[in-house]
Amino acid sequence: MFNYLDFSSNFKSQMIAKIIAALTIMTPATGISQGKYEAVGRVATTNEVAAWDIDVRPDFKGLPKGMGSVAQGEKVWEAQCASCHGSFGENNTVFSALVGYTTKKDVETGRVASLMPEAATPTRTTMMKVSQLSTLWDYINRAMPWTAPKSLKPNEVYAVTAYLLNIANVVPENFTLSDKNMVETQNKLPNRNGMMTKHAMWPGNEFGGVTKPDTQGSNCMTNCVTEAKVASLLPEHARNAHGNLAEQTRAFGPSVGADTTKPAVSTGADAKKAVVIPAITVAAAKTVEKSVESNTSLKSADVSGILSKNACLACHGIDNKIVGPSFKEILAKQGSKADAVAYLTAKIKSGGSGVYGSMPMPAQSLSDTDAKKVATWISQGAVK
Repeated sequence: MFNYLDFSSNFKSQMIAKIIAALTIMTPATGISQGKYEAVGRVATTNEVAAWDIDVRPDFKGLPKGMGSVAQGEKVWEAQCASCHGSFGENNTVFSALVGYTTKKDVETGRVASLMPEAATPTRTTMMKVSQLSTLWDYINRAMPWTAPKSLKPNEVYAVTAYLLNIANVVPENFTLSDKNMVETQNKLPNRNGMMTKHAMWPGNEFGGVTKPDTQGSNCMTNCVTEAKVASLLPEHARNAHGNLAEQTRAFGPSVGADTTKPAVSTGADAKKAVVIPAITVAAAKTVEKSVESNTSLKSADVSGILSKNACLACHGIDNKIVGPSFKEILAKQGSKADAVAYLTAKIKSGGSGVYGSMPMPAQSLSDTDAKKVATWISQGAVK
């Protein structure tokens, strides 16, 4: 199967090499470009290049020295990873589950049986798909944790990777991952032999030396499909039998819930209008917003710096739910309170869970002034 993370790492490595080669040819060693582009730019210093060039390649070039045990990784995981991925990588609330549907046989063969068409596995986990250990290490190092990318030290990345491999039954509990045993550990990945090159986005011979990428396409000119077609549906007797599915599952990602409070649709104009409705009382939000409209003094531009600095928009949209509720949903639920500003200020600072679902919001480190400003903006209507 096509592994986007592996492709990203390979592609980035190739591009880095080409860019550096081009700069070497075009830019003299003096650091100042001569001739047509005189005094434009300079040669990057060794330290500047090193700070930027941190990717780890499939052959483990770029991997820093270090080590981390499964036990150490569990502590980092509980502090930094479990809120999104669950204590055992099984959480499917925010992102797809990381572990599951791999067997000891897969570890032996290097090919995950549940990925085969005949397996009909209901979902695909990260450990089912990933074929390069460098992908795991590199992605965790550059992109995790979500709220503070690149904040983990190399030893912590080794430890977290070791813990992930352990809960996926690839390595034992007493295992320690290091730069010295990465190749040995790579040879235990359940899907290490699963990467294919049929897409021709990098070289390969297992499909007869195909060189044309499978991304080629053409515009539809005749007999084009103009209506959406529903491929699956709930039987009428099962609709809303256990409540509205849209309110029980996340409103984004590969698996969303249908609004089972409404009749089923098949094809045509009705099918085009059939969208998943997040569990948010839009009407209530608008009612509260109107009630404070006359007193509104803050707009999103006034708090955008605070929201960006504290990564608030990574989890909350103004009108739409992302990980946590939208600001309009918070307004609908809390805006009518007499002490709404004080309540929201305290919740922003302390975090918590259970009000909008099981996913916890960690305590925030912004100042009391900034927290109150955001709370005031929300209570006044979360105006764009």
